[in-house]
Amino acid sequence: MNHEDERDPAPPPPGGILWSIAGDIRMLLMLPPALTLQVAHPAVGAGVDDHSVFRTDPWGRGERSVRSVLLWVYGGEAAAAEGRRLRALHRTIQGTDTRGRRYHALMPAHYGWVHATGFPVYRHAQKYLGRPFTEAQERQLYAEWLQVGRILGIHDRDMPQTPEEFWPYYRKVLADEIELTAVAEELTATDRPVPPPDRGPRALRLLFRALWPLLLPPLARFRRFVTIGLMPPEAREAIGLPWTAAQERRLRRFGRAVRTVVPLLPERLRYLPIAHRARTRHRAAGR
Repeated sequence: MNHEDERDPAPPPPGGILWSIAGDIRMLLMLPPALTLQVAHPAVGAGVDDHSVFRTDPWGRGERSVRSVLLWVYGGEAAAAEGRRLRALHRTIQGTDTRGRRYHALMPAHYGWVHATGFPVYRHAQKYLGRPFTEAQERQLYAEWLQVGRILGIHDRDMPQTPEEFWPYYRKVLADEIELTAVAEELTATDRPVPPPDRGPRALRLLFRALWPLLLPPLARFRRFVTIGLMPPEAREAIGLPWTAAQERRLRRFGRAVRTVVPLLPERLRYLPIAHRARTRHRAAGR
């Protein structure tokens, strides 16, 4: 290990909050609201609109996003390398947002917001999909989220350092910046074309292609449902996304089913592969 590696920030610890939830399959339901809240910032939305392949390669883009998140938490020495890769990837992403302001993906206000959105979304979604965090757990989650930020190259001076400092910052961004950008609108739409999955065995890809006209409409409606429902209400309101009492009741019923069924699954099914392998290695090393 060289001296640069010795200075690399460590990922959140095994046994922590993120070690338990970041690789759980329920995390897949939390990503759409987090991503939508990110791109509701005009600068972030413009960067994604101008530079991302989310329209032409949505499945590959999603797979890479999930892998990256898992490496931040479960990657060990690979966590910091993934952080450096992401910063290098974003160095050339710049342009002008819809308000006529110049943006760069690595500007602290933009890069920090992308990271910050995960904390309120995890906190809110956990109330439906698992057990609500205690105050101590919430504080620990935030400390671990700051640790992930360091892996991503976010300086402590560019992120609120406590939950008490976070909420005023969060509310100010919601009030001053957040809007229904073109990308946020697209991610919550039910009538936009989405290509069928192009990953997995050829027979499965052919089956998806044949059934896609039937599968896409209900999948798009479900994506919109969980995106808006698992987004914190104040963020949902800032973007201007509608949510009814009837939808809230449906979400609560859905949440009860998820938090009943998922904990009964064996770990190899409950956790995504990168997380499951890391958890298995950690247990083996402790024996």
